[in-house]
Amino acid sequence: MAVVELTKDTFEETITNNDFVIIDFWAPWCGPCRSFAPTYEKVAEDNPNMVFAKVNTEDEQELAMHFQVRSIPTLMIFRENIIIFSQAGALPESGFRDLLDKASELDMDEVRAQIEAEQKGGQGA
Repeated sequence: MAVVELTKDTFEETITNNDFVIIDFWAPWCGPCRSFAPTYEKVAEDNPNMVFAKVNTEDEQELAMHFQVRSIPTLMIFRENIIIFSQAGALPESGFRDLLDKASELDMDEVRAQIEAEQKGGQGA
C-alpha cells in the first residue's frame, strides 16, 4: 500500500477503519524528515497489511498540536484505535522494522486491560 497523506478531515476515519496505522509527523523543511522518508516508504511497501500515513505538520498544525508533536519527525503507531507508540526522531531501517515487529506482537486485550486499570486507578478507585 502506498503511503497516504492524512489531514484533519481524513485522520479519524483512517484510524477508526484500520487496525494498524503508522503515522510519520513531518515537515518539508525538516532535513531528518526528508532523510527518513525513503526508509519509511520502503518499510511501507514491505508491510501491505498496515496503513502508513504522513501528516505534514505545516499544513496540519491542528493535528500536530492535538497530539503534542513538539519535534519532527515523530512516529506514532495506532493499533485498534489505541496509541501504542509515540516518539520523536528518525529510526534506522532495522530499528523501524524491529519496532513494527514488537508492535505486531502486542496482546491488545492486555493493552486494553492495562488502560482500563490505569483509568480506574486515576479515579481514586
